[in-house]
Amino acid sequence: MVTLQLKQIDVLPGQRVVLRHVNWQLFEAILAELGEHRTIRLAYSKGTLEIVAPLPEHEQSKVVIADLLKVLLDELDMNWEPLGSTTFRREDMQAGIEPDECFYIQNHALMIGRERIDLSTDPPPDLAIEIAIASSTQLSAYEALRVPEIWRYQNRQLQVYVLSEGRYIASSTSLIFPDFPATEGISQFLALSRTAGTRPALKAFRTWIKEQLRSQERSSKLGEQF
Repeated sequence: MVTLQLKQIDVLPGQRVVLRHVNWQLFEAILAELGEHRTIRLAYSKGTLEIVAPLPEHEQSKVVIADLLKVLLDELDMNWEPLGSTTFRREDMQAGIEPDECFYIQNHALMIGRERIDLSTDPPPDLAIEIAIASSTQLSAYEALRVPEIWRYQNRQLQVYVLSEGRYIASSTSLIFPDFPATEGISQFLALSRTAGTRPALKAFRTWIKEQLRSQERSSKLGEQF
């Protein structure tokens, strides 16, 4: 048997390394050896470990999507707690995942000031954002940890997946924003950020949200008249 140390493995940007037959104790040891300050991300499900090194385009997209989401939550007067790429794991489920970004929204109050999370007693994040997720290991880990909603951005398309009976299904509507065209707006202004810059796109998105809310209010008042 050939044994390699982690420091002997280089994962280049945009590449993915898959290790099989990795038990939970080894997964925990790898997490400890790699530490928290790293650029690579891990996904673990039932003995399969994936190590991914994101590209710069990947990182820019996830940051801008997260910033747009925060603007939306703010304008809708909704509270949130961002947990970034926190490592979420449960030994009993043999699953671990590090989202590109994640948010507690419905359960935000439980996370205020928290420095440690135990998914055996704490809820998973309400929303995870993944850029170009194409891995069965990642999806299996999310399903095992019961994250209710994933936003997947791939090929410049933002798609919503919601957990239904333990599996993710594509949805035209977000669970968190059932009455607002959230992903439509975020897709539009994410595209704008590539030509106009991030700050102008965020400002324009805020204006667009207010226009949408005024339009909804007018429609509601009109409906009450009939």
